[in-house]
Amino acid sequence: MAKALRLLMQVMGWTSVAIGLFHLLLGNAAIPGAGSAGATVDSWGRFMGAAFAGYGLAWLWVARQRPIPATAVRWLAGVFLLGGLGRLISLAVDGWPQWFQVVLAAIELGLPPVFLWLAPADERAAAPEPAR
Repeated sequence: MAKALRLLMQVMGWTSVAIGLFHLLLGNAAIPGAGSAGATVDSWGRFMGAAFAGYGLAWLWVARQRPIPATAVRWLAGVFLLGGLGRLISLAVDGWPQWFQVVLAAIELGLPPVFLWLAPADERAAAPEPAR
């Protein structure tokens, strides 16, 4: 389970870095169904792209720790879950978004429980066996 945690964290990290850079470079064009939202939203989106790339780097940094600290995994997963909850608020306030945003919401709501379940795996694997 420790190897699964590390691999999943690396995939999460690199994916977040790639998505963040994609938004940083393309602005509004990176958002499916957004069309032209203007300079203010483009500026905000590019800034948030940089922040998301930084979030991905945090996943990669934590994945390199030995053992992987469960508390850090829980915090990072909590931030991801918070993003999914934000999408639910948007759904309640503004209705259904473009279909790809629904897929992203499902990932953002479904993946954090997996991380929370796996969070202590590396710490457990590194813990010394109790004396008998």
